[in-house]
Amino acid sequence: MMYKKFDIPEEVVKESLSILETSAKSGRIRKGTNEVTKVIERKTAQLVYIAEDVNPPEIVMHLPLLCEEQNIAYTFVATKDDLGKAAGLKVGSASIAIVDGGEAKQALKGLNKKLAELKK
Repeated sequence: MMYKKFDIPEEVVKESLSILETSAKSGRIRKGTNEVTKVIERKTAQLVYIAEDVNPPEIVMHLPLLCEEQNIAYTFVATKDDLGKAAGLKVGSASIAIVDGGEAKQALKGLNKKLAELKK
């Protein structure tokens, strides 16, 4: 996995998927790498999820760098299926961005702080 820049503890992954579920129901998310790239460039993404099993990896390889340039938090999820399921999709997704956390706003802020600590 050449684009995964840091390891994420299992409990943080679970917390991030739970926040994605809540945001998908009560807020706004963007699905798919093209949509995610757009919201990162517009600086409206609050958190970006990237699946680790994307093939070819070039599809999502630019996302961590783009997030760092725009100072947007990002995290990794083991599979596209896990990511899609948490977002309420019937199919997997290579990447998803939370644009509006909805009822998960506070939890999202806490998670972003944890992710910032993990990257150090």
